Parts: sequence; C-alpha cells; structure tokens
Amino acid sequence: MSSSARSSERAPSRTVTVAIGSLLSATAAIAAVALNKVPIATVTVREGARSLDRALDDMAQVFRMGAWTRMRHVILPQLAPYLAAAARSGLSLVWKIVLIVELLGRPNGVGFEIGVAFQLFDVTRILAYALAFIAVMLAIETFLVQPLERHVARWRPRPA
Repeated sequence: MSSSARSSERAPSRTVTVAIGSLLSATAAIAAVALNKVPIATVTVREGARSLDRALDDMAQVFRMGAWTRMRHVILPQLAPYLAAAARSGLSLVWKIVLIVELLGRPNGVGFEIGVAFQLFDVTRILAYALAFIAVMLAIETFLVQPLERHVARWRPRPA
C-alpha cells in the first residue's frame, strides 16, 4: 500500500476530529454540562420542595416572618440535604462529561492527555493522569462538599 493511500485513509478521521474539535468549544462544553446536570438537579430540589414541612411554614406565618427570614430559617434548612445531594450527584456527573468533552475535541485538559496517552499505549501515563484526577475529585469531596454538607445539616438531630 502506498503512502498516499494510507494518508487518504487517515484523512476522513482527521477531518472528523477537526470538525468535532471546532464544535466543542468552551461554550459547547459548558452547554453539555448544563444540559446533563440541570434536569437532575431540578428533580432533586423539586422533591425536596415537595417534602417541606407545612407546619413550619404555618409557624413562620404566625410569627410574621418576612420572606427573606422565612427562606433563610425555614425553607433553606429543610432543602439543604436535597441541595447537597444535587451538588454531590452533580460533581459525580460533571467530571465525567468534562473528561469526555476534552477527550473528543478539546486541545488541552486531563481528558485530552488521557486520550493522547491511550493512542500512544502509554499505560503508566494513563494511570498517572487517572490517579491524579481521582485524587483531586476525592479532595474536593472530602474538603469541600462534606464539610459544607455537615455545616448546613448541623441543626438536624444525629441518628443514634
């Protein structure tokens, strides 16, 4: 097989890659994340709103709490577990989408680097990037999400 025949076989692949890369701009990556995350978060918070205690709302009306005070002291504390669940599920979904977007068409990022290492059959580099990324995600979960969740749920009684 001649070298011109081999390069023509690769040309459609490169054309598709360049086309996908131009379509996957930063705006498209953000849109992909939003399209995947917003419905799930909306459903989670909606279920939290459905489970609000009407008796607490009635109490707030009896004590003539303003709208902001009622939101801050009655509604948000009840929604906090649902907001935390939406944040946690969002974190677990969003990083996967970002990696795929970077893998498919971004010229930089962890997903791009994993894709290059995969093409080069560089297993140690794949594992290095994957383990570093996992460490960052665990650090975000441990030092940001969990303390925030504990802070917003501090008023709830602890299970025995």
